[in-house]
Order: sequence, then C-alpha cells, then structure tokens
Amino acid sequence: MTAAAVTPVILSGGSGTRLWPASRSLHPKQFLPLAGERTMIQETVLRVQGPQFSAPLMICNEEHRFILAEQLRSIGVTASAIMLEPVARNTAPAVCLAALKAMEGGGDPLLLVMPSDHVVTDCAAFQRAVGSALLAARDGALVTFGIRPSHPETGYGYIRTGGRQQEDVEIYHVDRFVEKPDAQTAATYLADGNYLWNSGIFLFAASAYLAELEKAAPGIVTACRAALASATNDLTFCRVARDAFAASPSNSIDYAVMEKTARAVVVPVDMGWNDVGAWSALWEIGAKDANGNVTIGDVLLHDCSNSYVRTDERLIAVAGLNDIVVVASDDAVLVIHRERAQDIKAIVEQLKKHKRPECDIHTTVHQPWGYRRNIDAGERYLVKRVVIQPGEQLSLQRHNHSAEHWVVVQGTAEVQSGENVRLVHENQSVYIPIGEKHRLGNPGRIPLHLIEVRSGSYLGEDDIVRFEDKYAKL
Repeated sequence: MTAAAVTPVILSGGSGTRLWPASRSLHPKQFLPLAGERTMIQETVLRVQGPQFSAPLMICNEEHRFILAEQLRSIGVTASAIMLEPVARNTAPAVCLAALKAMEGGGDPLLLVMPSDHVVTDCAAFQRAVGSALLAARDGALVTFGIRPSHPETGYGYIRTGGRQQEDVEIYHVDRFVEKPDAQTAATYLADGNYLWNSGIFLFAASAYLAELEKAAPGIVTACRAALASATNDLTFCRVARDAFAASPSNSIDYAVMEKTARAVVVPVDMGWNDVGAWSALWEIGAKDANGNVTIGDVLLHDCSNSYVRTDERLIAVAGLNDIVVVASDDAVLVIHRERAQDIKAIVEQLKKHKRPECDIHTTVHQPWGYRRNIDAGERYLVKRVVIQPGEQLSLQRHNHSAEHWVVVQGTAEVQSGENVRLVHENQSVYIPIGEKHRLGNPGRIPLHLIEVRSGSYLGEDDIVRFEDKYAKL
C-alpha cells in the first residue's frame, strides 16, 4: 500500500446492549477494555496506523463524543474528523456522511469502513487482506471481507462466493448475502466451503459508494448532503444538521447497497475475527484455565467449569456451577447460562420498561472536563469522586437546595466562591454554602482528584443554576 492510500472510517454508533451490565447506552462496549488492556475502539484505531493509512475519520453518537475524544487522546491519535450523528440512522447514512466529508477537498480516497467493536487478533493478516483488495477497490469494486468459518455459527450473516474476480488474487464475486441461518443450515454452509462469515468491513472509493447508494437509496444521499452542508464545527467535532439527517431513511450498508450492487466482491481472510456480540463470545476468545474458565478481576472459583466470571472491583466467589456467565459492575450483577447469553436483550428490555437508570448510565459519567463517579448516596447526602483534567473547569454555578464540601486528594484546585478565588492543595478542603456562586477548575498539569460531598434537602442535577459555561453549547 502506498502512503496515505486508505482513509479508515470507524463506525461507533452502537449501544452494545448484549454486553450489559458492562455496556450501557451512554457508555457502550466499544469504549470498554473487554478483550485486552485497551478499549475495543482504541484497538480498532491502532489497527490502522502506519504510512499506508491516513488519519481515521470517526463517526459516533453525539452522546459519546467526549469519551471518544479522550480515548483517542490517550493513545496519541488525532482523527481527521469526529462526525456526530444527532440521531441513529444505521450504517448506510453514516458511511454516506463519511464519503461526502472525505471528498470535500476534491479527492476521491479509498475508504476502509470498520465497526469499532470487533476483535482482530492477527493484525498482519488483516492488513495483508486490505492490501490485496486495493487494486479492485481502485477499479471501482465495492470490497467486503469474509471470514473463513471455523464452525457452524448461527449468530453471523454469511456471504456465498461466486467465481474469482482475478486469477492471481483470491478475490471473488459475491454470489449473494445470506441472513443468519439456523444450526442445520449453518452446518451445510460449512460443509459447502463456498460460504464466509460477513465481517461488516468494507473497502471502496468514496465516489463508488456514493454512486451505488444514489441508485439504490437516493433519499439517503439527499439527506446526508443537506445535513453536511449545514454542519457546524464544535471544538474538535463536526455536528451535522439534526433535522436534515433525521430525514434520511434508516438502512444498513448491506441492505441499501451491497445486496443490490453488481460491483460487490469479497476477500476471504483468517485474522482471528470476532464481533463480540455476547458474553459467550468473550468466553470463546478468552484465556482459559485447566477447567475452561475465563476470569477477569478479583475472582475465586471452586468446582466450576467452562464459565466466564468478570468483576470490575469487588470480589466475586462462585462454587459448583458450570457453563455460566457472571458479570459484576459496581451497581449491577448479571448471572446467566452461557448458552443463553443472547437473553440479556430481554433483561435490557425490562430495564427500559421500568425506566431503570442501570440501562443507560454507569455510576461514572464522562464530561468534557473529566468525569464524576457516584460513591454513596442516602437521605440528604450524595458522595462523588470528581476528576478534572489539566486546564479544564466546571461552570460558574449555584445550588439552591444543597451545600458542597470538596476534599482535594491529588493535584491543586482553583476554587471560586462568591467573589473570592483561591488555590486548594492536596489534603485540604473547602466548603460551599447553599446559594453561593462557585466554580471549580484545575490550573495544574496533572489530573485533579477530589471527593465531593453534597448535602441538603434536594440533590438532583436540575438544582444547578449555571451562569457561565464554556461547554453550554454542547
């Protein structure tokens, strides 16, 4: 591949509900370190670093923008753009936005479209497959990458290969796309030898995708052009126009384009791929002990086998159980049979029905200035851990029904209380009375860590009256 030959387009719009309670709608699986030390989106971005790739173009839900920006910053990667979807419209419109954005400078780059939440253990094989597909993509083909199946999987869609596109390169015409099969049909696909798992990864010229989408779903292109034409830049983000984008039909790349185009080809690849669609998938790819168990965190097992047990903090002890999944966060615990891991969807639906906050948010909430985490709560009090990044500050605000105590644990805080501004150092504290205008900031070079105790008759976030806030437009 030549320098900057390919523009990675990384899609990060999913909510990952099948990996609850770790994954939640406001902090989904792609932002979690589920298969290694780095988060899944960080691994995806690092997979496409090097001279053969240009800076990635990110597409994400606007609710996730600060999480994404921080995770890119922490691995030293700068995106060419972070485009925010104001509403969910599936992958076809998202990639349409990316293609239009990538062509703004007058070029026609090749786009490597990837979900942000897949595992690829053989990065070299992945990059070789991309290299082998370049010529076909430059000639106008819409390339997808098919995974050679290792077993009769019922959770993936399949691609049936046709004849070879080129004699000397293993690229095949796509005969047809196939929906997720039942077990018996999946077994026949495996025995047939002409079926591949559909990875959801694509390579094509921006203009080729737009041309095929224009023929198959012109309403998507019209809406996306209008949404991008009225886009605004907000900090490091590109905000497309909400109403215009909302007018787009919702459709996937597969349905809108790949199943209709005559230009679809597929490159078979073995790259240790898994879409991590359920906890059972993480058991499959995890490092197992002698009894087939995968454990993450502080876990004790006795007489257990073929199980997946994960905990963020607290000790989890399990005895006498086989083929189960146990996942503990700081506010929820999941216990489910490993073979019924897909049933988590029903649990999440119950959470939604009863409007439980555990469906959407963690106790840790990310903000543009850092994050806050609820530690304890009771009648008339709320305790939080607050972390503010260097150079950031909260809004100038007032609480009408609660007072605040801040204890600095690490770093130095700049505290405005009324008209007075002072520095508060480690192991020092400050008290903000009810009704006092105040602001908290971090003037230092390291993250500021503090414990916040709010007390009063009402502790809801809607008790905050903001006077100045540099993030107000967000």
